[in-house]
Amino acid sequence: MILGMSTAAFTLFHVILSLIGIAAGFVAVAGMLTARQLPGWTGLFLATTVATSVTGFFFHSASFGAPHVVGVISLVVFAATLPALYVYRLAGSWRWIYVVGAIVSLYLNTFVGVVQAFQKIPLLHQFAPLGTEPPFAIAQGIVLVAFIGIGIRAVKKFHPLQPAPATSAQATSR
Repeated sequence: MILGMSTAAFTLFHVILSLIGIAAGFVAVAGMLTARQLPGWTGLFLATTVATSVTGFFFHSASFGAPHVVGVISLVVFAATLPALYVYRLAGSWRWIYVVGAIVSLYLNTFVGVVQAFQKIPLLHQFAPLGTEPPFAIAQGIVLVAFIGIGIRAVKKFHPLQPAPATSAQATSR
């Protein structure tokens, strides 16, 4: 039992949180790439991804392993990402700190999703039963390169709070 749920129910809850976080994260990032802030999707992404990281620590483990390391990194990233958005409102350098943090958080959740896919989906598992074989490394490499590209583009494009340029009439009335 974990938090009053059977292990199977808690695992399903954790997986659903993760999948919602990934899906909402891709929507939020699509908004970044078009310089739009999508508060609902962003909030859903951040809340479910933080919850995914936190609930991951509730699974019984004999030792502190790779999943715990990813969880700690994710929560440290959120320690900067959440204030950048909700406290500092993306002002100045907090804009790119938020973008990088959100992209890294989505990447980490997706990274774990790829790991889980290779462990749980028989078709993928046959190509990388240990998770160290070339197909697994290639898949993770593609995901990493894609997220680096998306991150660079998002940092360049996401400027949702820039004020509109003043017109000459507005400038003279001041």
